[in-house]
Amino acid sequence: MTSVVLTPVERLYRARTSPELVVVPALSFLCIDGHGDPNTNPAYADALGALYAVSFTAKFAIKKAGGEDFRVAPLEGLWWAADPGAFLAGQKSDWDWTMMIRQPDSVTPETVERCVDQVATKKSLTAARQLRLEVFEEGPAAQVLHVGPYAAEGPTIATLHDFIRDHGFTLRGKHHEIYLGDPRRAAPERLRTIIRQPYAAGATR
Repeated sequence: MTSVVLTPVERLYRARTSPELVVVPALSFLCIDGHGDPNTNPAYADALGALYAVSFTAKFAIKKAGGEDFRVAPLEGLWWAADPGAFLAGQKSDWDWTMMIRQPDSVTPETVERCVDQVATKKSLTAARQLRLEVFEEGPAAQVLHVGPYAAEGPTIATLHDFIRDHGFTLRGKHHEIYLGDPRRAAPERLRTIIRQPYAAGATR
């Protein structure tokens, strides 16, 4: 039986502007779920604030305890809708999302619990109590780097989906984005986003 070759983690965060196939291993993430338009729903901003606050608190806690220092990973998001048509049509008020930041093995559930209590109490970020540490194994997927505004991702997503189907696979799972650029600091045309789509073997749709 042929063994599955996992893609090195560092390569998963250095996508190319042309689609490629990858196999994503099991990785640990700090996650929070929500619903609605990320541009207008205050819960989305609260979720991001809690994610970053707990991630940085964990980083400093590990370092203070004598563990290896690490860089906080980029923000990631899983996006979907109960009605797939609403997602494809860009009806953001109907979208569901899970926002995530990857964590090293040194960040344990006990670490997260302590950091959540600290952030929720000292920084009054109550959304922190909605966070969870989860191991997520995406498996076979295709990904591509999109350069430009988030609102202009449509053609890049279509290219990625066509690439998957051209290889004889079907789409599965949730639309995945990894945000390498900071919209607060970079011009929209310079934003860099990895778009990833899991796939399954089988006849194309």
